[in-house]
Amino acid sequence: MPGHNQRLGSRPHHGPHPAIWAAAAVILLAVAACGSTTTPTSTTTPTTASYGASGHRATLAGAGSTFVAPFFAAAFARYHQQNPAVSISYAVVGSGAGIAAFSARQVNFGASDVPMTASEQSARPRRPGHPGTDALGGVGVAYNLNMPSGARLRLTGPVLADIFLGQITRWNDPAITALNLGIDLPNAAITVVHRSDSSGTSYIFSNYLSSVDPAWAAKAGTSKTPNWPVGEGAEGNGSVASTVFSTPFSIGYVEQAYSRGLLLPFAALRNQAGNYVTPSAQAVAAAAAQKPHITPADFSIVNQPGATSYPISGYSWALVYTHQASQTTGQELVAMLYWLTHTGQADAAANGYVPLPAQLQQLAHTMLQQITGPSGQHFLG
Repeated sequence: MPGHNQRLGSRPHHGPHPAIWAAAAVILLAVAACGSTTTPTSTTTPTTASYGASGHRATLAGAGSTFVAPFFAAAFARYHQQNPAVSISYAVVGSGAGIAAFSARQVNFGASDVPMTASEQSARPRRPGHPGTDALGGVGVAYNLNMPSGARLRLTGPVLADIFLGQITRWNDPAITALNLGIDLPNAAITVVHRSDSSGTSYIFSNYLSSVDPAWAAKAGTSKTPNWPVGEGAEGNGSVASTVFSTPFSIGYVEQAYSRGLLLPFAALRNQAGNYVTPSAQAVAAAAAQKPHITPADFSIVNQPGATSYPISGYSWALVYTHQASQTTGQELVAMLYWLTHTGQADAAANGYVPLPAQLQQLAHTMLQQITGPSGQHFLG
């Protein structure tokens, strides 16, 4: 792509940053994992094993959301260190593919930034359940512009919608310059980058645009696969991040953890209160606090009120069958998910996510209590 020396903010781009390779490694893991429909490649390394919670060695396989992949990579590695008899693999394939793999019983658990719909659940012979949320984060609007040191692009929801609808096509469009007074924006065409796969991140992003712009709601809608009018597709959060990073004058959306270590700024978005905010942990937590009680049927937290709320925030959900065919696997799965949604949230905070609020941890606990083994017994009291 052109512009090898293109600068992001005030810092030069001298080729792929190590964090890009880290993101790529996660995506390569997904490719390796998907090579088998039954046993994805493990993300852990064998150690001297004793026994897991069930008294046996166990391997748990999952698939789905790229939104949570950086968190899962750290958390599952730590869980394996603490429980060496339990190995966990996770195929980073996107929410839509994760739901498909889970529905086909190719994995033990799924992860999706959108709960399964009623029709998706009713199509399964044994109705699956959502053991609550597993992560909370923000979708950042990343851009590749040569801006003055310390300057940050400002956007509103309707202007962002017009960019992704192809109604605003150049960076010096009056609608953008009016929000960025004093910054000399280039007379350059905007390259839009969006997800090409079925994506929960796309759902959260398009849900936000639908909530602030009727034209977007009518033309593109809220979906894991919106009807993109313009743009270049990339598969997974990592690929969107690397494409924006390497493409001058581009704009895209990624879970904010994917910018860690990159020279990749996020735009400040105007929230309901009229304040410009970036997807910091504090701003995402502020948005979630505005709607403390969510369910699989009422889960959206985009465009929340509040002076410091970040408007493109959302949860990821774990997917597990409420009736487990294997006592050993079911016990280890419930034990791992309980740890992930409670103690494991320390790894969420360490990787740029927001630890689940107490009421969401309780929701996870309550829903995990519904999971039973082959003879109907509950794994969690």
